[in-house]
Formats: sequence, C-alpha cells, structure tokens
Amino acid sequence: QVQLVESGGGSVQAGGTLTLSCVTSGYTASRYCMAWFRQAPGKEREGVASIDRSYSRTNADSVKGRFTISRSNDKNTLYLLMNSLQPEDTAIYYCAASLYGQCGSNPRPNNFAYWGQGTQVNVSS
Repeated sequence: QVQLVESGGGSVQAGGTLTLSCVTSGYTASRYCMAWFRQAPGKEREGVASIDRSYSRTNADSVKGRFTISRSNDKNTLYLLMNSLQPEDTAIYYCAASLYGQCGSNPRPNNFAYWGQGTQVNVSS
C-alpha cells in the first residue's frame, strides 16, 4: 500500500522560509515523477514543482527562483524548499506520486495516482 506523509508546513511572515517533506512508503520515489501541488481557498489545485526519475524539474512561473524541489532516494523522500515566501503562497500543499517515469512540461493532478493528506502553509504580510 502506497502512503505519502507530508510535514513541514506552518505559519511564517513574508520573506520567510519553510521546507516541506513527503515521506513515501510502498513506493520507490526514484523511479517515477513526483510533484508538489497547492490549493488555496476557492481556487483550483495547481502544480508547484515536479521532479522525474532523471532529476528533470519543472517549476510554476509563480515560484521560479524561490522554490526548489528535490528528492532523497535513500530516504524515499520528496522535499520542497520554499524561500522568500509571500502571502499569495498561502495554501494547502500536497505531495503527489505518479506511475510515470517522466513528468512532462506541465504536470496535472490527474496524472498522479497517489496523494498525501496535505500540509497547511500560511504566510502573513
């Protein structure tokens, strides 16, 4: 059974930093595309960043230069380092795991088979 467990969310002031983690079990993260999505109140779930089995990465335009996705194969864990956080980054952040080796240029939620429970990120001005 595949499980994804996120942690690392919280409340920070604008300009602050958070690192999200997503520990996987029953799944080999190094073989597949994984991603972070987020959903703010009243908005659709949007892709934030992705990484595939070859370490190719994508980032949403809104987070380029501020967020970095990475993966530890030894720990079977996905990370999202978030710098220079802004109030518009406030959302629930979800870890997602696919059964495809590549992510494509614009990963979409329906391409992912497994999801974590989400972790809340609040950024105040």
